Amino acid sequence: MDQPGPQNAITDVAGLRVGQAEDRDLTTGVTVVLPDRPAVAAVDVRGGAPGTRETAALASERTVQTVDAVVLSGGSAFGLDAAGGVMDALRRQGRGIALAGLHVPIVPAAILFDLAVGGPAQWDTPPWFALGHAAVGAADTAIRLGNAGAGLGATAGAVKGGTGTASAATAVGVVGALAIANPIGSVLMPGSRVFWTWWLERRGELGGQTPPKAAPQSDPEPQRLGPNTTLAVVATDARLTRAEAERIAVMAQDGIARAIRPVHAPFDGDTVFVLSTAERPGPKDSRALMQLGSAAADCVARAVMRGVFEADPLPGWPAYRDLGEDGRPEVKTEV
Repeated sequence: MDQPGPQNAITDVAGLRVGQAEDRDLTTGVTVVLPDRPAVAAVDVRGGAPGTRETAALASERTVQTVDAVVLSGGSAFGLDAAGGVMDALRRQGRGIALAGLHVPIVPAAILFDLAVGGPAQWDTPPWFALGHAAVGAADTAIRLGNAGAGLGATAGAVKGGTGTASAATAVGVVGALAIANPIGSVLMPGSRVFWTWWLERRGELGGQTPPKAAPQSDPEPQRLGPNTTLAVVATDARLTRAEAERIAVMAQDGIARAIRPVHAPFDGDTVFVLSTAERPGPKDSRALMQLGSAAADCVARAVMRGVFEADPLPGWPAYRDLGEDGRPEVKTEV
């Protein structure tokens, strides 16, 4: 498999920054992927309970072919307000389509459910618009992982989920992925602390995974039923048409399917966006496009695993690092 870029992050793709903001009282947050200039975009939605905004505009036949940002947010449907905050911040920067003396940024978004994790069940003012605004202001090439941005309140099966990222340098172009791991399914093989896609680890990004002692006999039963969702953004510096970006989005969904079992469930809203910054020539043929899509799927799986690996615990949700060999939280005794 292709090796990671210098940062092992989606921001190894030239022309991209990522901004994140959190409300720690409500245990929720927002992550925005921000290209320096409008980027060709596509989306693929597989979960049974998606919450999205502007995704219909990303079909190949639609008029507008580029976007100004992609937003991933906690807060369930309330979190769609985050895209408005991002739009307002970008409008103030003069970003977006010029219409009637205004700039209208194109900002698709997807949300995940984190309302049952920490924080109060009620609030006076929904925070997500302001969090979107703040995330744009915090945009940088360095990315905080784990309990950051939309990953703050994310959970993954029975453990804490979070924000992860990964990249790969291919012969066609650089590919990167950012994922918010919040699935109802498990990222770990039953009865172990081994990731399903442990073999994709590169350069010790998961602490040095080892092969499982025995092959699992069946997929794990979800331990906690409820709304969830894994979200991802894939980016490449290769120039893509929207149809090519759509194909990569379809292939990249398989990264989620490899890393999580069960996946794309009735409770999940699994969504993958693809961005092309067009910093270098695009794939010259279908074989090259296939290479990009394959690397994208691997990067998504690695980003999902890193989101869990880097997460800190929350009450009721142990961190991966606190699991024993049997996949259960270790009981720590004081000496």
